[in-house]
Amino acid sequence: MTTTIELAGKVALVTGSGNGIGRATAKALAQAGAKVCVSDAIAADGARTVQEITDAGGSAIFVEADISVEAQVKALVDAAVSAFGGLDILVNNAGIGGAQKRLHEVETAEFSRVLDVNLLGTFFMTKYTIPHFLKAGGGSIVNIASTYGLVGAPKAPAYCATKGGIINLTRQLAVDYGPDNIRVNAICPGYIDTSLGRRGPTLTEEQFKEATARREKAAGMQPLGRQAQPIEVGNVVVFLSSPNASFMTGSIVTVDGGCVTTFNYGEASN
Repeated sequence: MTTTIELAGKVALVTGSGNGIGRATAKALAQAGAKVCVSDAIAADGARTVQEITDAGGSAIFVEADISVEAQVKALVDAAVSAFGGLDILVNNAGIGGAQKRLHEVETAEFSRVLDVNLLGTFFMTKYTIPHFLKAGGGSIVNIASTYGLVGAPKAPAYCATKGGIINLTRQLAVDYGPDNIRVNAICPGYIDTSLGRRGPTLTEEQFKEATARREKAAGMQPLGRQAQPIEVGNVVVFLSSPNASFMTGSIVTVDGGCVTTFNYGEASN
């Protein structure tokens, strides 16, 4: 029985890996032995992740890319293959939240931007990666979706729509590419302690405190009663990318502390 996750000799590409879940995932994959192509739209963040991996004895490169731009995606995938001689694992992690408004208040450009990054970006990354997997005789794709793709959530129409799209795209890809030994799975994180990711710098100090308090309160009402650390998602990505998950494809895995398993009465239960 295989119990140790070993990815030595594998090459992984992780989008949005300058911060949060992507950063933790890239580091976890490297720790398991994979060579990692770190990609992010913010060069300084991506370079930091690479430095942390190499300082720990791992192998990584950084390629700056906006995954909503097809030409940049193609160049990103080509760079990873050129640097490491192939590609075995794709983690579609990059994504944005979008405006916190009800649908009729959302500007078309705002909705389109979320669609372009979250869903079209996942399409582009997968489109240019799969030919390399076909050539190699297989591969693993892990899409980072969200619990918001499984349930409705307030003031998040674009985000919910795109994450729901990623979930069913995951299932569809599993159907088409299973015969080619390409496994495609998705993870739906719940509340993750990422200091609100990159939204933090766009908020005033008071707004940041209020948003953090809301997240912590909501996380406290789920069965495990806390937010997750990014590495708790990263570890599941490593598992799904490994031979230990060899018979898993089309799976939608929640890493949410039980958030979507129960109807939460919130204040009414106090």
